[in-house]
Parts: sequence; structure tokens; C-alpha cells
Amino acid sequence: MPIDTAAALAAPPRTIEISWDHKDVQLYHLGLGAGVPATDPLELRYTLESRLHVLPSFATVAGGGVGVLDGLSAPGVDVDLAAVLHGGQHVTPHRPLPVRGEATRSSRVEAVYDKGKAAVIVLRTEAADADGPLWTSHTELYVRGEGGFGGERGPSVRPSTPVREPDRVVERAIREDQALLYRLSGDWNPLHADPDFARLAGFERPILHGLCSYGVALKAVADTLLDGNVARVRGYGTRFTGVVFPGETLRIAMWREGEDGSGGGGVARLEAVAVERDGAPVLGDAVVTYGP
Repeated sequence: MPIDTAAALAAPPRTIEISWDHKDVQLYHLGLGAGVPATDPLELRYTLESRLHVLPSFATVAGGGVGVLDGLSAPGVDVDLAAVLHGGQHVTPHRPLPVRGEATRSSRVEAVYDKGKAAVIVLRTEAADADGPLWTSHTELYVRGEGGFGGERGPSVRPSTPVREPDRVVERAIREDQALLYRLSGDWNPLHADPDFARLAGFERPILHGLCSYGVALKAVADTLLDGNVARVRGYGTRFTGVVFPGETLRIAMWREGEDGSGGGGVARLEAVAVERDGAPVLGDAVVTYGP
């Protein structure tokens, strides 16, 4: 059934109350591969409740998260889950995320774009607590076979990767069970666990969540370029340009831009590829903005 664009855009925001505590944060960080080596003081900031800080990408799973399944439950959206891929994600934290929190989360379909052979649904989510706004996020869902309805194509300008060698390159191993652990943070899409469903969706076996790769890359930037200070992150967005299979290695290249050398803010551009498949693209057009 085609997407009813008018109904999706006219629907009021869906608002719910969410909460989380240190266990949710620790589980999320472990799902990204944090805690290796287990006694490393830098890793303990992700795993030990007495030292815990919160990676801003936790906003994508806080309270169960707003992702593929949430976007597909919007009014006017009735599509085959096997035809859906997570196309892109952006999170803007308005202040450091607390280790424990209660918040009101509102989400709505902000746009539906016609890409010809596919449609792109843009879901906007905002969260706030008693002290004010916490984060704003945008989720792009790519729905194969639902384009061609005569709608706007959407923005096409993308950030460019610097034409020089990256400032840093790191590799992060993706464990065989990493998707099984990450999905416990709330993304139950069977694409990441069920071999039969993965084949139905066109993959030889279950793939890692795009948002897991997203979090792995942000952690790498924070640990490598930001001295491990996750509170410096002001925004983070990427396109999902390919997939990672559990058991592969993610190679993340980073370029610094805009710093004045005085410890101020700047921009980090990054790309991520799968090493074992000859550098197959995974994340593209990725940008992390950060403060002092």
C-alpha cells in the first residue's frame, strides 16, 4: 500500500513519557563494544556506574528509542518491513545527557521524499525534561518500492570529505554477538537476528544495526579526537551507505576541520568502511560538531 503522505504529515506528534537509568546506559555502551580492556580507566567511564558518562548517541535508544519500527507505525504509513532500511540519522544534544532521567518524547513525520524507486520518511523527535530540552533527532527511513508518487525529491547537498589523508584512522572489531546484545536496548527488528528474515530482505545473514555502527563511530571520535569528553559533542549526523556483518571490522577515518588550535570547537568529518569486504562503505557524509 502506498504511503499516504498527506496523512503522515498532518498527524499530530505522538508523545510519551520515557525514563532510563545507569543500567540502560551501560547496556547501550556495552552494545557498542565498550569495556575493552575491561579495566581501562577510559573504558570505565562507559561501563562503571560510579564514573559513568553518557554518549550522546544514547538518545537514539533512551526509553526504548524511536527508530524503524516507530516510524513505520505513523498514520498513513503501511509498508513492508522487509523493504525498509535506515537511511540516515542525526542527533543534536542540547546539554549533556543525564545518567538517570525522565523525559517527555514527541515524534512526528517531518517530511516524505520521493526518490523515484524509493520513498524517504523523515521522523523528527524531541525530548525534554523538567530542566528543558534534552535532544532533537532526525531519523531517515528508506522504503524501497514506494517512490514515484510525484513528491519532492528532498535535499541533495552533502558534506564533502577533505581531499587529503585523514588525521586519524582507527579500527573497531564487531563481535559475532554484537547485534544480539545491541538489540536489547530496544531495536527488535528481526533483520538483525533472524537469518530467514535477513534473507527475505536480501542479505545473506543478519546485519548489524546501523545505529550500532553509528554509536561505535561516535565513541571512536570522542575517544580519539575529543580526549574522551563526550560532553563536547554538539551534533552528529551520518548517512548509512552500507552494512556491517557481525564478526567484521569497522575502519573509521577522521578529519579535523575548523579548529583554531586554542582548544575551541570544530568539526570532525568521518567515513567508516568494512575492512574484510575490501573497504565496502558503511557510514558516509558523517559529521561530528563539537565544542571546547
